[in-house]
Amino acid sequence: MRLTSSRPRAALLAAASLTLVAAVLPPPTALGIGDRLFPELGNPGYDVRSYDLSFTYKDNRTPLDAVTVINARTLTSLERINLDFTRGTVLSAEVNGRPAPFASTGEDLVLTPEHTLAADAPLHITIHHTSDPRGGGDGGWVTTADGLAMANQADAAHRVFPCNDHPADKAFFTFHITAPNGTTAVANGLPVLSAGRSAGATTWTYRTVHPMATELAQVSLGASSVVHREGPHGMELRDVVPTADRARLEPWLKKTPDQIAWMEKRVGRYPFETYGVLIAHASTGFELETQTLSLFERGIFTGPGYPEWYVESIMVHELAHQWFGDSVSPRTWSDLWLNEGHATWYEALYADGLGTYSLERRMREAYQRSDQWRAAGGPPAAPKAAAPGQKIGLFRPVVYDGAALILYALRQEIGAAAFEQVERRWVSEHADGVAGTDDFVRLASDVAGRDLAAFLRPWLYGKTTPPMPGHPQWSAPKAG
Repeated sequence: MRLTSSRPRAALLAAASLTLVAAVLPPPTALGIGDRLFPELGNPGYDVRSYDLSFTYKDNRTPLDAVTVINARTLTSLERINLDFTRGTVLSAEVNGRPAPFASTGEDLVLTPEHTLAADAPLHITIHHTSDPRGGGDGGWVTTADGLAMANQADAAHRVFPCNDHPADKAFFTFHITAPNGTTAVANGLPVLSAGRSAGATTWTYRTVHPMATELAQVSLGASSVVHREGPHGMELRDVVPTADRARLEPWLKKTPDQIAWMEKRVGRYPFETYGVLIAHASTGFELETQTLSLFERGIFTGPGYPEWYVESIMVHELAHQWFGDSVSPRTWSDLWLNEGHATWYEALYADGLGTYSLERRMREAYQRSDQWRAAGGPPAAPKAAAPGQKIGLFRPVVYDGAALILYALRQEIGAAAFEQVERRWVSEHADGVAGTDDFVRLASDVAGRDLAAFLRPWLYGKTTPPMPGHPQWSAPKAG
């Protein structure tokens, strides 16, 4: 910090005091909440209540000017505040309205407030920064043919904006997006203001009605059309598609209302304020359940080689995540099986209903490969960490079909009616919250009227696959 003699004496004394406080603190260090798979992800000492994000977009090769405003509450007294943030330049930071020195260490941005913050007190953070879409490949901004989109799972939201980047700390989001006229901007939630135009640019504002994990944040920028339609019980649906492909994609888009009705029949009312698909002109190698606006590659709908039943079931997979993974978020990343296993379960159940790929066949084939999956990726509820620089490697078959196999085994053990009750209670009792594997075992036991821990633990944590109830003839070839 540079001081000049022209500043008022009181300001000089305050700055000197701040310098003294900073001098007695140890150097900033990267922190985390101790997640087994991402030990430095998330930050201790505070609970985020809301994010207010402003982005000014020029093109998909230029860093965006951004302002991140965080409203939180301290959980303990804090001499410093750690945020997850990288791949951007911080220009200034304030804590509770006062300038705060900042430093980067690892993938953390560390702020030093003027005074130690008391426990259980309001915390207001404002950070002016850039958000760089270049250097992708490990998540964050995704460059599309005509703009940008976000893919923040599992640990990449902090490559876009400063945050407490762990699904255990959900918060409400507001987005303000300014882009050149002719570019359409859409984000999670609903528009709360009419788009405002000035000096060749347009600003859109969106806000979520429900809390959201940072990994589920979505901002789309491009030459897009927003397609509106009505869903079950009058809910508002909106899809975001390349304008040039609007008519070509309509046969797929119009399937969503019936798919929502299909899911609601099995697990209960859709949990959010709106839904739709975001079709991006990009090659990502994955689809993503960003909250209220699932991200899909254009090629899955327009490219050759994908049968209709498969595409429909993948659409249901991402839709099912709105209940399993979005509304009910994982307590830790080891609980990922609850997200992907359930989405895969309903994907498989939907395909079964189409008469193309029976559920029993898919589960039998998964059973035959289960031991190999466990050997390669660990058991479903204790997956192996991804290799360095390959965070997407966490998403292995064992947390998809290998985890859906656990749900099939549970249904075989307690019966279809009790299983449906487990599913409905899971999404209703934990709506807008976080929950983990132990919570699921307790709920299933409560519904069954007996302790299911001894039955479920080998399925969740075993190195080999237990016998399948009702199918003693099924076998799993041993790994190796």
